[in-house]
Amino acid sequence: MNATASNPGAPDDPAPASSPAADDDWRFQIPEAHRRPVRIWLWSLAGMTLLTLIVGGITRLTQSGLSIVDWAPIMGVVPPLSEADWQEAFEAYRAFPEYLELRRGMTLDEFKFIYFWEYLHRLVARAIGFVFLVPFVYFLVRRYLTRPLVGRVFVLFALGAAQGAMGWFMVSSGLVDVPRVSHYRLAAHLSLAFVIFGYAVWLARDLALGSVHPRVRTGGRRLLKRGLLWVGALLAIQIVWGAFVAGLKAGFYYTTFPLMGGGLVPPDFLRLEPLLLNLVENPSAVQWMHRVLGTLLLLAAAGLYWKVRSFRGMDGRSRVLNGVFFGLLALQYVLGVVTLLLVVPVSLGVAHQAAAMVLVGVWLVWLHHAWHLKEGSPLASRSEALAAPG
Repeated sequence: MNATASNPGAPDDPAPASSPAADDDWRFQIPEAHRRPVRIWLWSLAGMTLLTLIVGGITRLTQSGLSIVDWAPIMGVVPPLSEADWQEAFEAYRAFPEYLELRRGMTLDEFKFIYFWEYLHRLVARAIGFVFLVPFVYFLVRRYLTRPLVGRVFVLFALGAAQGAMGWFMVSSGLVDVPRVSHYRLAAHLSLAFVIFGYAVWLARDLALGSVHPRVRTGGRRLLKRGLLWVGALLAIQIVWGAFVAGLKAGFYYTTFPLMGGGLVPPDFLRLEPLLLNLVENPSAVQWMHRVLGTLLLLAAAGLYWKVRSFRGMDGRSRVLNGVFFGLLALQYVLGVVTLLLVVPVSLGVAHQAAAMVLVGVWLVWLHHAWHLKEGSPLASRSEALAAPG
């Protein structure tokens, strides 16, 4: 998406202008001929992160995540190739609690099914490293990357490395005593995936900034920034509680809506002590929190949608993103309800999780756009647009 495209010719669209001061900004030290392939690379990394999330969702919902009981970042690329290799992997799995407590009598073919999904999840995650490293070296050699951009890209690499370690930290929690990964570690693993995705999207949008920036009437930029930050905070909290729901399998406890066990609050809402522990460890209360947060998020987004739509002098791109974001959020809410009512089928559960990441992507594109808006006269220099406070 190009942050400069917004109903050309409309009164709220800017006129082209430039300023030598803009060349001091790191983003404009890179020629557009170099910025474009780097943008494509960053969007590819974001897309690969989304794909990893989808495969990870299938892995979780098919209960395949504990099928590989060791972490071999290099040698683990090679799956079992012979019958003897498969028997060895199966024997290793049968020594751990998941098999001993939940899957005694499992056949080798059944084991191969769950092994496939965990292996694929790890393979796609490793592929992200390849998609990162090869273009990075190429861009570095060809001098497409300036020093400020190299630093930012290195942060992306560090986040990816941390995510690999976090993935094993999560899996290892299910290999001792209780055959279930810690829902706290699952939430950390999922949240880090969203951070990586979001950071790649933000960098890609940074490299899409042009010399023409839209302006809005006074008050419009503040309205967007404050509204988007509030909605974004609720969205982040909702994603964390969604991970708690997934980790505790709380979506299987009450499969009716809007009531839970005949009431708006489940009858076993306060079964743990201390009381606040219920909100993060009681599956019934965790599911209730996910419902409440989702409803609050929808209402907050509806309020923002109405304010942006009613604001005279809002730029065209914000109006488009306003409709897209609220429409996607409403669909996500409905998808969540349907997933619950149908007792979390794999296809809908994965779609619900993937839609959350797409929603975060749209929110970030809109936030980035709002961050670089200017208020007042439609004529603005590139340097003024980039030097906007905040």
